[in-house]
Formats: sequence, C-alpha cells, structure tokens
Amino acid sequence: MTSKRLPYFDENTEPLSSRIVTGLHKIGLAMKQQAWQQANEEGLSATQGQILAALVAHGPLTGSELSERLGVTLPTISDSVRVLGEKKLLTKSPDPRHPRASLLTPTEKGATLGARARSWPEFMATALKDLAPEEQRAFFSGVVKMIRTLQEQGLVPVSGMCVTCTHFRPNVREGASPHHCAFVDAPLANDQLRLDCPEHERAAEAARGDLWEQFMRPA
Repeated sequence: MTSKRLPYFDENTEPLSSRIVTGLHKIGLAMKQQAWQQANEEGLSATQGQILAALVAHGPLTGSELSERLGVTLPTISDSVRVLGEKKLLTKSPDPRHPRASLLTPTEKGATLGARARSWPEFMATALKDLAPEEQRAFFSGVVKMIRTLQEQGLVPVSGMCVTCTHFRPNVREGASPHHCAFVDAPLANDQLRLDCPEHERAAEAARGDLWEQFMRPA
C-alpha cells in the first residue's frame, strides 16, 4: 500500500519562526543601509548621528549614559564624541552629578543634524501603511515582547520601554486602556505603550519580572 504524501509545502516549508527571523534580517539590512546613506549625506557616521539624535531626544548625557542607551562600547562613543567636538557639533561641560564626567550637549548645528537623524527610520512608515490597523497593533505587540526578551538577555539596552519602567502599572483596570502610567497619572492602552520614553526610569530587576508577569496576565 502506497503511503499518502503530505502536500508539497507541508513538507518543504521552514518553521514560521525561522521565516520571521529571515524577514527581520532583511528589514534590519534595509534600515542599516538607509542609516549609513543618510548619515553620509550629512557628513556623519551612523554612530555620530545616533549620538546627536539621543542628545536631542533626551537632553545632555555623559559618554557612559550614551554607551548604555545606544548599546555601543564606550571607546566607540568616545571616538565619535571627539570627532563631533572637532566638527563643532557638540560641547562638553562638567557634570554636577559626577565630578570626573562631562555632559555632552549639541550645538545649534548639532541639534539640527540630530533632529534630522531622529527621522532616519521614518522611511519604514511607508511600508507599514500596507498593514491594516489590527495588523499594526498585533505587529507592535510582538515587537514589544521581542525587545523585552532581548533586553533581559542583555542584547538590547534596558531603557525607554513602558514595560520595564518603575512608573508602569500593567492591567490595573478593564477596558480599552487597562494600564496606568504613574508618572503622568493617566490610563494607557496597549497600542500607546512607548519604546523610547524620555521619562523612563528602569525598574529593579525583580520588579521588572513582576511587571512583565502582570502585563502578560490580562485583567
């Protein structure tokens, strides 16, 4: 008796998770290429652009804070800061919090370039327009969960996300806005969660675990 073969694609298709990884890799390559191209057009490296963008978004920071926020080694940050200083795109001033550290602040020209650098990833918004609203919400939910996992693995800096913030109160009420932000004392919906909030304060490691469990356990 001849065994019945499975349909072709049931036998010859990689797992969905593998295909998602392939897709994310392609998206990552597009974003990297676009960042390099736009940085070169501004006379910057991609790292220099990221530094200026971070200073515009979050105000004066030290080299160590930039290293932690951007996930770039301190020597690389130091080299880029030196070049930005030579280009008169940022200035250094004493950090009142740490006598041996310096606060980095963009000059007027540096702030202009930093604002442009913040817009570099916006070309991806065109691709997202093809997703229906419910697809965008599902995609965003997946992105939040993936980034949080990568953060806990030490592969992405732990900064900016509601779900790792000491002010975040997940699933404290029913309805369309189940979460609460204690910083502004306001309700928060799933599709309003932030990935790079300037008011973010990292919760302690144990508290982050409790926040995540409560977030994953809807009210």
